Amino acid sequence: MAGATAFTIRAARPEEYPAVAALTDRAFAAGPYGHLPVSAERRALVNAVAERAADGAVLVAVEYEPDADPAGDSGRLLGTVSLVRADSAQARLATGDEAELRLLGVAPEARGRGIGEALALAAQEEALTWGAPAVVLDTGTLNRTSQRLYERLGYERFTSAGAVQVPETDAAASEDRIDHVDYRLPLRDRDDLVIRLVRDDEIEAVGALSLRAYDYAYDLTDGYRASIVDVAPRAREHQVWVAADRATGELLGSVATPRRGSTISPLAQPGELDFRLLAVDPPARGRGIGEALTRLAIELARLRGLDRVVMNSGEQMTGAHRLYGRLGFSRLSEREHDIVEGDRRIRLYAFTIDVPHAIRSIAA
Repeated sequence: MAGATAFTIRAARPEEYPAVAALTDRAFAAGPYGHLPVSAERRALVNAVAERAADGAVLVAVEYEPDADPAGDSGRLLGTVSLVRADSAQARLATGDEAELRLLGVAPEARGRGIGEALALAAQEEALTWGAPAVVLDTGTLNRTSQRLYERLGYERFTSAGAVQVPETDAAASEDRIDHVDYRLPLRDRDDLVIRLVRDDEIEAVGALSLRAYDYAYDLTDGYRASIVDVAPRAREHQVWVAADRATGELLGSVATPRRGSTISPLAQPGELDFRLLAVDPPARGRGIGEALTRLAIELARLRGLDRVVMNSGEQMTGAHRLYGRLGFSRLSEREHDIVEGDRRIRLYAFTIDVPHAIRSIAA
């Protein structure tokens, strides 16, 4: 993450797993339940970092020295959060395809820097990559700092089927018998659509879908056609998303975005997210697929703390231009330029939209 925060969020590395467990212990020991004895169940949960990483994701906030190489330097761990699936042994509340946020902790000396919020937002992005319909979590009733954080991020209280009410007194409380508040954050605004990262066995289908989408409306150069169908390298380096029909699983559209901390084209500048190759299969047009995928890009930028979304679009792609206009994008004329392919000169328009930093909203 750029700017005054001066920390990066990434997946925990296997060699860091013992340090992640130790950091979690320190974070919770400094909280409102730190005086309680730690149960064997809780100890096993905290130490099962490898299992959480295998079943879901373990993220860490890391601070690097100014001249450090993040690829080779593990940095200093400031905070951590885990995201697990409903069928994981680590899950407590999640059902179906929901994702569950667990063990969000910040080192006591690093509090007040927005690390907890950044980790929660990064976990939300991870849940989006799974296509999860919601993120659920619980926190102790005395942990009002966490409650304020989650409610600020749009989580809503709910009563889970397994909720146990225990009087919150020192006599009754222990680490495994704490009265909890349960929260849920919906991630889908449509019941008919699932948006998630592409799977390995879908790479070829996404290339074919994208080529159908662009061939349907545009006169493509050979070079651009080759770029469209070359999905595998794009999925390895960046993020390739698909929109799928929830009932049938049929792929309806796709878009490519950069991974956290990078860009996908020369257009983007610091503080901006760019996206490429927004495509809707011609039979699926009119269902709002392109709009849903564009709103996803805006949401990713918000979750990453970025200020703007930008993209290039060929001058002939008037249908896409109308979509961007409806969503509030404006032309970024100073970054427009021509490209030459063979004997053709093509004007690349540029569009931009400011990213709202209020409560999450993929929908308008």
